Amino acid sequence: MKTVTLTMPLDMHLHLRDGEMLETVAPLTSYSFSGALVMPNLVPPVTTKEMVSGYKERILHATGADDFEPYMTLFYQNYSRAFLEEIKDDIIAIKLYPSGVTTNSEGGVASFDIESMRETLEAMSDLGIVLSVHGETNGFVMDREAEFMSVYEMLASNFPRLKIVMEHITTRDAVEMLDKYDNLYATITVHHLMITLDDVAGGLLRPHLFCKPIAKRPNDREALLKVALEAHPKVMFGSDSAPHPKHAKESCGCGAGVFTAPIALQLLCEIFDAHGKLDNLQAFVSDNAQRIYGICAEYKEVTLSKREFHVPDIYGSVVPMKAGETLKWSIERVD
Repeated sequence: MKTVTLTMPLDMHLHLRDGEMLETVAPLTSYSFSGALVMPNLVPPVTTKEMVSGYKERILHATGADDFEPYMTLFYQNYSRAFLEEIKDDIIAIKLYPSGVTTNSEGGVASFDIESMRETLEAMSDLGIVLSVHGETNGFVMDREAEFMSVYEMLASNFPRLKIVMEHITTRDAVEMLDKYDNLYATITVHHLMITLDDVAGGLLRPHLFCKPIAKRPNDREALLKVALEAHPKVMFGSDSAPHPKHAKESCGCGAGVFTAPIALQLLCEIFDAHGKLDNLQAFVSDNAQRIYGICAEYKEVTLSKREFHVPDIYGSVVPMKAGETLKWSIERVD
């Protein structure tokens, strides 16, 4: 039986929500991952030291795990240097959302005026705090990420010492941007390695595959696959696993998000194995992230085998990607 053991796998873009949803989904990530970069777009968003520490405490309580580290983030505002110096040991990144582009982002950045952002971004550069960015405009849905490339260029060129992560990239344009600036990096989701817009809406509408950024064209997916399968040193895995209760997905005004947390590693094994690149999976799901973020993850070994796994129809109130289907890979043990 073909097996692979992943050491200290990391999910560098994760939504855990709060309350009852947090209690449901957090253990599904902490079981198979050593750590995760937790998004701050709660209601209200995470913007203070007290909110960071309180949220982290709730996450750790929900996981009940001593081998999982939630890497905390702040919701971007124009913070003072003094505040960032005070909080730098409690976070590893600040997440920037353009206003209104995705779930709970209404308080995000409305105008990318460099001078108004300068104090915050220069302080982040000095303190080693990563800028994590949801890179979309409010334009036509298929063009939103491509239109945001000029903003990345503006940020990268004005703040060359600031590490900037282009989150959940979906386009060839973003892949090409990676090598233009030394300080640009990216996360890639498992669902964007698998689907295009045709899978979401080409036949019957499949709401559990609807996400933001929306899946793009086949040539965009091929560009993502190329850098992920080669474990390009500037890319890393970030699931963007985003739980919504079933009634919020299967409704008018469907919530944006694909829930992959419990099956992410199984799907990644399937993809990398199909392309003969299993040897590169360790770098994609752990090594690159540890180097880019300068972290040392909690020690954990996850062994997967090429053995069928039947995906449950639902976890709590959340329908996962591939619900009711059979995957080719299973998690055998976690040490």
